Amino acid sequence: MARVYLGLGSNLGDRKANLREALRRLEERVSIHAVSALYETSPLGPLDQLWYLNAACQGTTELKPKELLAFAKGIEQGMGRVPTVRWGPRIIDIDILFYDGLILRTSDLVIPHPGIPDRPFVLVPLGDIAPEFVHPHLGEPISALLKGLLSDPHEVRRVAGPEEWYPCTK
Repeated sequence: MARVYLGLGSNLGDRKANLREALRRLEERVSIHAVSALYETSPLGPLDQLWYLNAACQGTTELKPKELLAFAKGIEQGMGRVPTVRWGPRIIDIDILFYDGLILRTSDLVIPHPGIPDRPFVLVPLGDIAPEFVHPHLGEPISALLKGLLSDPHEVRRVAGPEEWYPCTK
């Protein structure tokens, strides 16, 4: 079993329901053990779009990295995600942030996710569930990476605790 950390985001439709549905679908092949609080965050890309709701989860899976990627992309497609401009609006986005302590770089999958150190909408939720997890490439815990974001211009607002939007019982 591999321990995985996933990032989730949505800025179209009922964002909270989209995140809940994505987690429900993930649970078909990933045993979810922890879910972060829910955060509303400013968009990374084009600013003429709605703010996102973002969260992170930790779980275990028997899927190999590329199988997990295909599974996550299948969930996105099944929920109605369609390709748009880079960092454009989306009904759901599921990113593999960490897969155990693996460092992997292929043409279609990079683990750890390369944007982690620079993205408050990823680091803040990760800090809820894995503050002491050490980034395998950078050698620093998530809590230390969070401290480097204090002056970041992207806004992150907590809107619900994990027990309020997706209680985990495992």
